Amino acid sequence: MIVSTMTNHLDSFFAAMADPTRRAVIERLVEGPAAVGELHAAHDMTLPSFLRHLKVLEASGLVRSEKKGRVRTVYIEAAPLAAAEDWLARQRRLWEGRLDRLAALVAELEKGETNDPDP
Repeated sequence: MIVSTMTNHLDSFFAAMADPTRRAVIERLVEGPAAVGELHAAHDMTLPSFLRHLKVLEASGLVRSEKKGRVRTVYIEAAPLAAAEDWLARQRRLWEGRLDRLAALVAELEKGETNDPDP
């Protein structure tokens, strides 16, 4: 079975976003880049544990980091967020269309019941 690259990226995105710590990091990075120390300070966990979360985010492509001197700065990457947003929008359109067709069918069935002279 061949799995598309898009599916792999989405799987990686949703796996990374499944954790509240990683979601909090992404929410913070929306405001702008931040040093690892600043990001870590907001979380009650050891630095090695926090670095594992950053590694997951980097592996998924959601963030990138640069080291200048002794400071590692983390930046958000928009492409995976946009890809997930596109996928969710397609799913929403698909399900809205299905629900619209179901509502139309129910309305048609109800109309048929009210017009039926013989119950």
